Amino acid sequence: MPAALSVKQLKKVYSNGVVALKGIDLVVPEGEFFGLLGPNGAGKTTIIGIIVGLVNKTSGRVEVLGHDLDMDTSQARASVGIVPQEFNFSIFEKVQSIVVDQAGYYGIPRAVALPRAEKYLKQLGLWEKRNSAARMLSGGMKRRLMIARALIHEPKLLILDEPTAGVDIELRREMWVFLKELNTAGRTIILTTHYLEEAEQLCRSVAIIHEGEIIEQGLVKDLLSKMHVETFVFDLEAPLSSEVEKLLTNFGVQKIDSQTIEMSLGKDETLSDAIVALNRLDIRVRSMRNKANRLEELFLHLTKKV
Repeated sequence: MPAALSVKQLKKVYSNGVVALKGIDLVVPEGEFFGLLGPNGAGKTTIIGIIVGLVNKTSGRVEVLGHDLDMDTSQARASVGIVPQEFNFSIFEKVQSIVVDQAGYYGIPRAVALPRAEKYLKQLGLWEKRNSAARMLSGGMKRRLMIARALIHEPKLLILDEPTAGVDIELRREMWVFLKELNTAGRTIILTTHYLEEAEQLCRSVAIIHEGEIIEQGLVKDLLSKMHVETFVFDLEAPLSSEVEKLLTNFGVQKIDSQTIEMSLGKDETLSDAIVALNRLDIRVRSMRNKANRLEELFLHLTKKV
């Protein structure tokens, strides 16, 4: 079975000399939910642009479901649905028309496109807005509209570039459920996101790209197992005394305010150990939380290290 996406030694140098990609190697198996992570300018959008034909590569090879992007361009691109960062439809066109008209680019008859558009608009909570102009939609609804449009030709590979940017938390989580259902049904999904909590929740595998190079990739659970330190924030029942505060500082505990401290635990240290140690100092913990999700900590560690 061919990979959903195979990228070999992909390079991109722009005419002004900027090197965007320095030889990317990447394989995304069919059925995977894959995260492509990296800071702004790392090269994520350039990779996606090359796959969908918006950017010309300098060298390298790209295959989509076994179709070479250079030799079998139409089949490769017909296998992909893309949800870009920017809204790229007419805001004066009606919601249903935006989705149905997209089907025409792939030679899909209107009689097939209409029920398919209805299915996805209903699943994405947009059916009641089908006759509204796109300009009447909220930012979150416009993003969901782009997902429906990307799915109208039933691509086996769906690529989402920051799909939940500007979407409120409740709608974002609803979108997560929908994307998980798509993936469970067999569709391969590649996601770029600034919300690393999102990647940890959705993706089985990730690649972290920095300055045009992949610096780490693999299963999320395997990458997280490499973390040496995890940072927690403890909310205390009572303010710290000055004596205890000085003592905690000696152990590398950071004070956030009079009733909040931050503590980093090594790989072999547990939360229970930390709480027992605090109790010995007569410090009672009311609640605790991760300072950042684990994938975010790993991401920050890797990009700072490079």
